[in-house]
Parts: sequence; C-alpha cells; structure tokens
Amino acid sequence: MANITLYELPGCPYCMKVADKLDELGLEYDVVEVPRAHGARTEVEEISGQTGVPVIVDEEHGVDAMAESDDIVAYLEETYGA
Repeated sequence: MANITLYELPGCPYCMKVADKLDELGLEYDVVEVPRAHGARTEVEEISGQTGVPVIVDEEHGVDAMAESDDIVAYLEETYGA
C-alpha cells in the first residue's frame, strides 16, 4: 500500500494534473474514485471537510487532507522533487 492516496473523479482536469505530477515524480499512490454526485462523496468529505476533488493524503509526511490542485502540485514538487 502506498503512503499517498489521491481522491479523484475520472475525467477531472484538476485531478489529472495531480496524477500527472505524481507519475512524473515516480511516486506510488493509491486512487480512490469519488462518486460524480457531490452528495455521495462522504468518504472525501469526512477526511477533508469538503466534497471537491482532488484531495491527497500523504501519511508519511502527516498530510491528512490537502485540496486544490495547484497547492498539491507545489507540495509534491517541494517534498518529492529533485
């Protein structure tokens, strides 16, 4: 099991941006696909307090729930970039 979990919606351009950065950095991560309906996104809402995606959890670095694709990409570059 990977230390990073990405909550995403298939086809979401913001989610793809984060997934592309994870792949570019060669990071292993788990994907949790959230339902299309915001009201059914209980799992991501429980961890992040919101129903929007993408959200990542990085257990190794104590990130319980980070949202906003630009913030996530910046975090990944800072934490895992060369």
